[in-house]
Amino acid sequence: MVSVIMPVYNSRATVREAVDSVLRQEVPLELIVIEDGSVEPADDIMKSYADDSRVRYLKNHNNMGVSATRNRGVREARGEWIAFLDADDYWADGKLARQLKRLEQTGGILCCTARELMTAEGMLTGRVIPVKDVLTYEDLLGQNWINNSSAVVKRDVLLEFPMEADEVHEDYLLWLRVMKKYRKAYGINEPLLKYRVDKHSKSGNKLHSAVMTYRTYVKAGLSRPRAAVSFLRYAVNGVKKYYV
Repeated sequence: MVSVIMPVYNSRATVREAVDSVLRQEVPLELIVIEDGSVEPADDIMKSYADDSRVRYLKNHNNMGVSATRNRGVREARGEWIAFLDADDYWADGKLARQLKRLEQTGGILCCTARELMTAEGMLTGRVIPVKDVLTYEDLLGQNWINNSSAVVKRDVLLEFPMEADEVHEDYLLWLRVMKKYRKAYGINEPLLKYRVDKHSKSGNKLHSAVMTYRTYVKAGLSRPRAAVSFLRYAVNGVKKYYV
């Protein structure tokens, strides 16, 4: 079974589309939606899924942040595999089945996919960010190839490496730590994730995101010279990814 972890924070406008895209996946799954102290919680929206035994709706007592909320979801999960999905993104039909098949074929512990960008209003742009078929730790040092909402990973691995440090790119930090030990991940170069680009998000302000990326390298244990080299690779790859 796959346990899908979905933090919800001020996402009333998009959460239904995200939830429905999970429930259309034709694999055994549970969906753990965790309300993280929104100004306007999605309680009424989630109530409409009360009769679906696959859906579990949890609420934090107060705002815990995305790392702690995802970690809570991992602890609560019953599945062998964990998939993350942010409440403002959604999946194409068949995504999880394709990833589970790839993981079975390779014996891997982590699989991610390409993504198609959409506007803050939810309009698909046709712009696709690709992913390599096989990813190594060195690949990840120059670019975060693993979009969090596209990842399927062994639950045991996430218990070994819980998320932390919301002040940097917490998902990138996680993948760097995981890949440093496990060395290899697998990609499906098809845009099975529809990813919302919002200028108000962590990654929306490119200068702020760049500073956080450098700090992510340092937090991951890279020496400052090696962090600087990795950051230069990241900057070049970032220009290619979004502007070329």
